[in-house]
Amino acid sequence: MSAERRAAPTADSVAALMASRSAGITGSVIDSSTSLLQRQTHDVVRFAMGSPAPEAIPAAAFAELLTEVLGPDATGAFDYGPTEGEAVFREALLPFLAANGIAATPEETLITAGGMQGLDLAAKLFVDPGDLVIVESPTYTNGTATIGSYEGDMLEVACDRDGMIVEDLPRMVAAAGRVPKLIYSIPNFQNPSGTTLSLERRRLLVELASEWNAVILEDDPYGLLRFAGSPLPGLRELSGGAPNVVSVYTLSKILAPGLRVGWVVADPAIVKRMIDAKQGMDTCANVPLQRLAAAFIGAGRMEAHLAGVRETCRASKEAMRAALEHELGSGGVSWTDPEGGFFLWVTFPESVATAALADVAIEEGVAFVPGSAFSVSGRFENALRLSFATNSGERTKEGVRRLRGALERMYGDDWQ
Repeated sequence: MSAERRAAPTADSVAALMASRSAGITGSVIDSSTSLLQRQTHDVVRFAMGSPAPEAIPAAAFAELLTEVLGPDATGAFDYGPTEGEAVFREALLPFLAANGIAATPEETLITAGGMQGLDLAAKLFVDPGDLVIVESPTYTNGTATIGSYEGDMLEVACDRDGMIVEDLPRMVAAAGRVPKLIYSIPNFQNPSGTTLSLERRRLLVELASEWNAVILEDDPYGLLRFAGSPLPGLRELSGGAPNVVSVYTLSKILAPGLRVGWVVADPAIVKRMIDAKQGMDTCANVPLQRLAAAFIGAGRMEAHLAGVRETCRASKEAMRAALEHELGSGGVSWTDPEGGFFLWVTFPESVATAALADVAIEEGVAFVPGSAFSVSGRFENALRLSFATNSGERTKEGVRRLRGALERMYGDDWQ
C-alpha cells in the first residue's frame, strides 16, 4: 500500500501552524538587555534593568537562613507546594502587608512566580481578543506585552507629572465608542517615568472603572520604596476592596529579583479562578524560596532592610540627577524627579533618536532602555529610561559621562 509522500516540515511550515495570538507576543526589550549585556566583553554601566543594587540584596542573611530553611530536616522543602502559596510564607506576609497599609485576607491572596505571573493571570482571566484595554503612555513594556499576548486592543493615555491623565479617559472612551474591559495602571513611582498617580486621579479612576464595570489591574512593585513625600492609598484600598480591582505585588524590587516570588490581592472568587489557571501553568511558586522569604520576614528583618533600600535609592536618585545636571543640564534635556522607586525618565530634543543612540551607548560603556520600548505605538523616540537604583554615586557619574560621550559621538554638538 503506497502513501503520498509529503515534504518534510520546515521552520516556515511549522510557523504557519502557530495560533493567531502568537502574532501579539512581542517579548521584552528590557529582559533582552540582560542577554545583550552578558555578551559584552568591556565594562558597561548598567542603567537598563530595574534591579536593586547588589549591596541592597541581603545575600549574607539569605546564606545564613538557607541552612535553617533548606537543611536536611526541612521536610517538604523540595516537594510540590499548594498553589495558593506556602502556609509559612502567607503567615509571614499578611501581617507584614497589614503593617504597611495593605489589607488582605488569606482568601484574597495568591502567591505567584514574581509579579509578572500576576499580570499574566489577570490578563488571562479578563482580556478577550479585541477587548479595549487602557494603558498608561509610557508604561511598562512587559505589562503591555502580556496584554498583547491575549490580543487586547490597547488605548494609550498620556501621563504628566501626576501620572496618567485620568481626566482624559471619558473623552477617549467616548471616541473609541466602547468602554474598556481593563485599565492597567502603575500608580506608584511608575515604570518607566517614576511619576506617581495623584490622589484626586486615583479617586476618579476608581469611580470611572466602577461606572464602566471595568477591571483595574493595579501593578505596584515599588509602593514600599517611597523615600520622599507622603504615602497615598492604593487603588484597591480606595475602592473599599471592590471586586473589580486586582492588585499585583512582588519581592523583586524590595528584596531580590532572583527569588521570583510575588503575590496577587483580589476578591476571593477571582483568586480561586487564578488558582485554577495557575495549576495549568506551573502548579506552585518556588517552594524553597517562599520559605526563605518567610524566614527573612518572620525574623523581623524586612523593615530594617526596607529602610536601607529606601535610603540607598534616595541617594542614588540624587546622584543621578546631579550627574545629569552636570553633563546634560545645558542641552535642553529634562528628567523626572521621583519620590521613590527605581527610575528616571529623560527627554531629549526631538532630534535625538534614543533607539539608535542605545547601540552607540553600549559601545561607549553604558546601557539604557530607549523610550519607544514603553509605548505600544512606538512613541517617545527622543526619550529614555534610566534605572538609578542599580549603581552607586561614582558609578552613576561615570555612566552619565559615558552617555554624554555617546551623544557627542553620534550628534556632535547638534543634540543640544
